[in-house]
Amino acid sequence: MTQRLYSLLAASILLLIIFASLIWLADADFFKSITAFFKGAFGGRKYAYLLVTISRAALITGMAIAALIAFRAGLFNIGGEGQLVIGGLASAFVAINLPFGGPAGIFLVLLAGMIAAGVWAMLAGIMKLWLGVPILVGTLLLNYPARYIASYFVSHPLRDIASGMPQTHLIEKSLWLPLLPGTRLDIGFIFILFIFCIVLIYCYRTVGGYEAKMTGLSIDFANASGLKTKKISLKTLALSGAIAGLVGAIAVLGIHHRFTDGMLVQPLYAWTGIVAALMVSLIPWAVLPAGFFFAAIHSGASGMERTADVPKEIAIIVQGMIILFVASKVPTAFNQNIGSGK
Repeated sequence: MTQRLYSLLAASILLLIIFASLIWLADADFFKSITAFFKGAFGGRKYAYLLVTISRAALITGMAIAALIAFRAGLFNIGGEGQLVIGGLASAFVAINLPFGGPAGIFLVLLAGMIAAGVWAMLAGIMKLWLGVPILVGTLLLNYPARYIASYFVSHPLRDIASGMPQTHLIEKSLWLPLLPGTRLDIGFIFILFIFCIVLIYCYRTVGGYEAKMTGLSIDFANASGLKTKKISLKTLALSGAIAGLVGAIAVLGIHHRFTDGMLVQPLYAWTGIVAALMVSLIPWAVLPAGFFFAAIHSGASGMERTADVPKEIAIIVQGMIILFVASKVPTAFNQNIGSGK
């Protein structure tokens, strides 16, 4: 534990030095830039920027939870992006065609996104069982058809032609996620907090969570113990995908109110979520602060660009350094052998 703390401290100091160096190279005032960073992440009129950070943190945290569920079971699911897109597209399709709104309608739309993404994630497990395609490869490859399918639907059958953009029609207002009183923050983050609490219970207090963890630690031990590792792996992939689909549905109902081509891909929610989960060594309770941390970096960088004339790409560089640090701590291989066992 002491060695890990020293390692984290050293990495934090290194990142601070790199951050200061980049500001110096940008020929900007360091203290002005830092002030702009914190204001951009946590300030603003009526804390508007803080609410933006919370909204983004909810989506990143949701994708971190989705990744963590699979990784703890030894399944390197890096197809969160595709699952996110499929969930968002399915929820938008259902929302557009649903004849009623209100809480019941919102529930059905969120459920549709979860089911679609869960099934999409299970395809990788089926590919492993039937075709021998490793989970890492299968989940990664499924990102591409998901993106192309979504692009086709929003460019042709579901397109709002009048908007001139590759996007669906605007969703009925009765299906929009309600806003917190006096703010522009929707209640989507509350759904993510609820899922976060459920996942904590699942990981620490349920038989299913324990079996998934044992399968991830050693599939041979799990098989010798009589666990049905095939079933566990498929259920875990479905759960991971369902959470990613929920994130996509929340983004559609709460932020954009329609599905636009690339809206869930370009912000890198899925990949940032993976890094957040790995950065905290797959510790379930730590994904929440990790998600908020990455959201604050993005919002703070935008604040620096607005106020201190510092390119926001600095945040991407810092995030890249974090990825390199995380990569050096990640185990060299994940258990991919769901094709064996019971």
